[in-house]
Amino acid sequence: MDALAFFDHLLNFFAPALGLALLVPSVARLVWWRALQGQWLRQVKWLLLANALVLVLGLVLRGRDGATLTYAALVVTSAVGVWWTGLR
Repeated sequence: MDALAFFDHLLNFFAPALGLALLVPSVARLVWWRALQGQWLRQVKWLLLANALVLVLGLVLRGRDGATLTYAALVVTSAVGVWWTGLR
């Protein structure tokens, strides 16, 4: 595998973490716009880190990428992350 293919695989592995880190705080701001005022970038950074950790742990524990349990953990981690960083 050359360097470009490795980078492509790495980018595709972390794409769900980035997608949820951008999507969940954005949608949460539509509902709780007063409570989450001015915290979007902070939430995105924390969720990106937490979601990337969940993906790596899912790969290590399950032995493969793309397990449904890992993606469910991503959703729960994103929801808890928005609550922890802005709504608690």
